[in-house]
Amino acid sequence: MNFTFISLFPEIIKSALNEGITKKALEKSLISFQIIDPKDYLENKERIDDKVYGGGPGMLLKSEPLMKALDDAISKFDSSDFTTIYLSPKGNPFNQNTAESLALKKNIIFICGRYEGIDQRVIDHYVDHEISIGDYVLSGGELPALVVFDAISRNIKGVLGDDTSLDQETFSTGLLEYPQYTRPEKMRLGEVPKELLSGNHAAIEKWRKKQMLGITALRRKDLLEKAELSSEEKALLEEFFDELES
Repeated sequence: MNFTFISLFPEIIKSALNEGITKKALEKSLISFQIIDPKDYLENKERIDDKVYGGGPGMLLKSEPLMKALDDAISKFDSSDFTTIYLSPKGNPFNQNTAESLALKKNIIFICGRYEGIDQRVIDHYVDHEISIGDYVLSGGELPALVVFDAISRNIKGVLGDDTSLDQETFSTGLLEYPQYTRPEKMRLGEVPKELLSGNHAAIEKWRKKQMLGITALRRKDLLEKAELSSEEKALLEEFFDELES
């Protein structure tokens, strides 16, 4: 899968993609990326930003160099074999379902905005998905693009090494993930729950499901309201709160 970043600050992207899981995925050729800087398409010594029609504070990223950068990126793909994403606080909320859906694509282009954003006509013509990673404003689109990139790429087969690790991650089941523990079994902060030491796989799975239900109920009631709980799951949830109060 190929990712293209349209960014005024390529080093932000490069520094993040050359570490950890992403670096290994690049080495295995599971993913590839390129960065295109709109400043490279400026003529003479013109500015990369311009005034907003109608007045108001701030500037917009100049359209002509941005369009040239996008056209250059698109020219490398088949006519319909790409998806273009613009990162914006007014975009649709990003979630796990969107990440999994985008992981099925072959080529993704990220437009990383700066200043007050980009011309609406560019959005209307080029952008397939306008995405927000949360209800707050950042200085540019590079960090949101990297967040979306990371969420997408880890859903690509082979990137995590063990694809089954995706099965019970937070949001993959519609619930928050259960707590996890490692050695030592006992330390001054407490002990590992006895269920996880039993060797009884059914008991372990029951404990994990109970924790997922309970934690989701405590922290994200909106997720639990969307879930259709079985009678067994309702009983586990009740058991969780009984134990919490005891």
